[in-house]
Amino acid sequence: MRYDLSADGALEKAVNAVINAVPDIWLYYCYNAEYLFYPFCGTRSVGEMIAFNAEERRFTIMTYVVDLYADDLEKFPKAVSLDYAHMDRSGYYALARMKPGTEWPEERQLDFFGGLRWRFEEHIADSSRKIDRVALFKSYIGLELRRNHTFNEPEYNTYSCEWHHNLSAAIMSFRTAKAL
Repeated sequence: MRYDLSADGALEKAVNAVINAVPDIWLYYCYNAEYLFYPFCGTRSVGEMIAFNAEERRFTIMTYVVDLYADDLEKFPKAVSLDYAHMDRSGYYALARMKPGTEWPEERQLDFFGGLRWRFEEHIADSSRKIDRVALFKSYIGLELRRNHTFNEPEYNTYSCEWHHNLSAAIMSFRTAKAL
């Protein structure tokens, strides 16, 4: 299947088309050179993680992009090595996500930053610096992914439910290292 991801808004259009084509199922979206990493992934399936989350009446699993890079850039000039991958562990932090047009924070919503995108921020566009992404979610007709990796349904953008914290997952990614 051919699809021009360089077109303006291409990712959101593709994900939203899939959401509307297959409502009421769990979906995961990512880019090339990204890998889902979650609690007990060595012994549990993604389906088991989703089942646990669904028992908690949650329809999303918040994910955070963690940057990976090869240990030796002379040996691996494109910064990718699955066998010698290093995880960037510097400068991860979160800021309150503000309600549009106000000085009030959104409830249970934060914007997360860090890793290579933080350390090399002068080379990263402002719109690409966030590392939080609701990449694993249950679809329904009318749900829309927005440009900033959030949804039009506010509850889908929360890191926890009202009664307790929820599990989250990481998207281990070589994308930033490759781009730099």
